[in-house]
Amino acid sequence: MTTRETTRLADLCDLIVDRVKPGERPDSIYLGLEHLASGRLIRLGGGLASEMRSSTSAFKPSDVLYGKLRPYLDKAVLADQEGVCTTELLVLRAKADVDPRFLAAVVHSPHFLEYAVSGTTGVQHPRTSWAHIREFGAPSFSYDEQRQIADLLWLVHEAINCSEALVKEADALKRAAMQTLFTHGLRGETQKETEIGPIPESWEPTPCDQIFKLTSGKKRPSNLSDFPNDEKPFPVLGGNGVMGFADKWYLDAPQILVIGRVGEYCGAVHIASGRTWITDNALYVKEWHNEDADLEFVGAFLTHFDLNRFKRLAGQPLITQGMINEHSIPLPETITEQREIVTVLKVIDRKIDLHQRKHAVLDELFKALLHKLMTGEIRVGELDWPT
Repeated sequence: MTTRETTRLADLCDLIVDRVKPGERPDSIYLGLEHLASGRLIRLGGGLASEMRSSTSAFKPSDVLYGKLRPYLDKAVLADQEGVCTTELLVLRAKADVDPRFLAAVVHSPHFLEYAVSGTTGVQHPRTSWAHIREFGAPSFSYDEQRQIADLLWLVHEAINCSEALVKEADALKRAAMQTLFTHGLRGETQKETEIGPIPESWEPTPCDQIFKLTSGKKRPSNLSDFPNDEKPFPVLGGNGVMGFADKWYLDAPQILVIGRVGEYCGAVHIASGRTWITDNALYVKEWHNEDADLEFVGAFLTHFDLNRFKRLAGQPLITQGMINEHSIPLPETITEQREIVTVLKVIDRKIDLHQRKHAVLDELFKALLHKLMTGEIRVGELDWPT
């Protein structure tokens, strides 16, 4: 790699301080840290300046809004329109010979992130500052090189946004399919009203305790690994899915229905299989009482039914076996119909999984390119992509 000259962030941009008092620009868009996603170049949404009761900072299109609060969250976006923002966002304006998109990439680069975090002050609310980050040294690129780097990074970023949209669309499709299947069945039956809402006329509500018996899992192992290996091959399942992997297991079954019982993920439903460790923040089916009920169908209905809405809110959120047993699950006349419904939902699940895996690949590609291009380790011209 050719050694490059370095340039300070202050040589790439200026800090713009244009304070706006509450009520001065009521119709402007307002951006807070909540409207920025970690590692993303564009905003998620926005609010109205008229709703703000404290001073804000004005910004213009192509300004870079950089989150100085908790800089490890890696929040910075390129403004797409004029507006006002929280004073927790620094307004950076690219100099005449700097591509604003390139500037946005600079403040997302891993080396910049590390540098910004090294200059934080405060324990409860750590912040970095312009006085610190302005001295960050980055490799110097010509304007044409900046534009080429920005073109490639923004192309991949746009692909990430498209993949996220496809995941959301597939999730929405599954929710719509579940609503239709669990209220009209496969044959579009007329409905009947029950204590759990409208269900197909031929289906029969069956109390949960007549289908299964739940029990709590065990305290999770003290030493977990992030990935399975020869020493820790067994998944540890909690309220929100796999928490890690352990060297011991205590359940071994073709299928295990697991329900989150405590904390943020009360009511989350998972189906595990094989040798598994279920933690004490989850319930699992210890006994299955009804041979006319398909386990995957029951799991799908409980997901659709959303047990989370019944959680105890006082103190730590909690769902108990008793709370679940207060409800019923509508069962079609035959287990064949249940399995056909499960098959339909699995087709959608495969589509969701495909989009999620594509998104993960694109996200890793973006991070790798961001690091290598911004350090000069590779050049756009060395890559085989259409320019």
